[in-house]
Amino acid sequence: MNALSPAPSILESCDVSSERAQQILGDALKGADDGEIFIERSESESFVFDDGRLKSAAYDANEGFGLRVVAGETAGYAHSSEISEAALKRAASSAALAKRGHSGVQAEGPRQTNAKLYGDEDPLASPAFSDKVGLLEEIDAYARQRDPRVCQVMASLAGERRVVEIVRADGRLLRDVRPLVRLNVQVTVETEGRRESGSSGAGGRAGFETWITPERWQEQVEEALRMALVNLESVPCPAGEMDVVLGPGWNGVLLHEAVGHGLEGDFNRKGTSAFSGRIGERVAAPGVTVFDDGHIAGRRGSLTIDDEGTPTSRTILIEDGILVGYMHDRQSARLMGTQPTGNGRRQSYAHMPMPRMTNTGMLAGESNREEMISSTRRGLYCANFGGGQVDITNGKFVFQCTEAYLIEDGKITAPVKGATLIGDGPSALTRVTMIGDDFCFDPGIGVCGKAGQGVPVGVGQPSLKLTGLTVGGTAV
Repeated sequence: MNALSPAPSILESCDVSSERAQQILGDALKGADDGEIFIERSESESFVFDDGRLKSAAYDANEGFGLRVVAGETAGYAHSSEISEAALKRAASSAALAKRGHSGVQAEGPRQTNAKLYGDEDPLASPAFSDKVGLLEEIDAYARQRDPRVCQVMASLAGERRVVEIVRADGRLLRDVRPLVRLNVQVTVETEGRRESGSSGAGGRAGFETWITPERWQEQVEEALRMALVNLESVPCPAGEMDVVLGPGWNGVLLHEAVGHGLEGDFNRKGTSAFSGRIGERVAAPGVTVFDDGHIAGRRGSLTIDDEGTPTSRTILIEDGILVGYMHDRQSARLMGTQPTGNGRRQSYAHMPMPRMTNTGMLAGESNREEMISSTRRGLYCANFGGGQVDITNGKFVFQCTEAYLIEDGKITAPVKGATLIGDGPSALTRVTMIGDDFCFDPGIGVCGKAGQGVPVGVGQPSLKLTGLTVGGTAV
């Protein structure tokens, strides 16, 4: 992906030349430190099949641009759903107000890349509308015939194709075409008046074909049903301090929330993170290495370039327990005297970019899960997390477990419900005593929220054993 793609640009389709857009941007950025025009055209659709019928089918198409002028710690931003020279001029006049009284030297533009982490598939084009509805009907029927206790099935498909163009002050127009799909299945079972649910999902940056083969969607149904049946046998979780073993993959969402956000550059530049000013310090147990990598082909959180035009990369954040780096967009990198890491992300053209995670995880170690469990006298095995809440300033978190089991005398025993993990990210990392050899990423379902913006992300980790975590549940 070099300067101009041979495909027709969004600008040109709206009768605006890239040269004219660059001139407007250049005038707005005189005396500023940085800025860009971010242009976007997106199409998305979603289907929800619930309780034996198609409950909703939605289609959405959007296009627009945002123009940003950065002066020191101030940023002016104006956006519009109208892509025209007149709209660009109005946006430039408004955004340029941010540089009043400022005299800066324009930052060097992002390096170029020829990498391409995903194809140009259009998930909305294939399969056809009727085939997508038919697939959801088939999923519903398959789940119901698997077990007589199944009383409700909800299946959903979502896909989008997002085309972005970024006009830089150096005259380049960078282009990226981003497909994204997701399949989700939720199964509810009932027996003797008790109902429990389980869910499973998968997706990534490709067309639907990868995830809707019979083998793949049946796998999702089987997993959702298995989890629901486990929860049907669950007992109330006891509360108290205990050792906790986390399963691999999606449980990396705890790392993402409790630690990852605290390692984003803007929080650290402002001194509001629990990790601010701690580069070079030990913040985790030996063996703990945390990374963010937006450069993995096809992953949900991956991007060829971020939303400022910087190629994504692999950034080591914590190495063998020592804090070594943060994730940066261009503004936080410049103000902190370092290099952008390709983590400048935005929800849409109507939002300014900020430092955000892509695919965040912890590297594998040498232990295995069976050893972790057998070495635990009394504890909790958390196979899957649900939602959670985190306070960035101190890293304190509360996470709900959607599938968890008691560990008694080194063996997994009863499944439990109502289990929550309570603690703080910086402290939890120091409590890691065993790191598994079974690293994997989540199946492609993550969405991250920050400052009112949501973006797709990936999380991953190996199995982990942590000592002395507070488990919320039922008092005993």
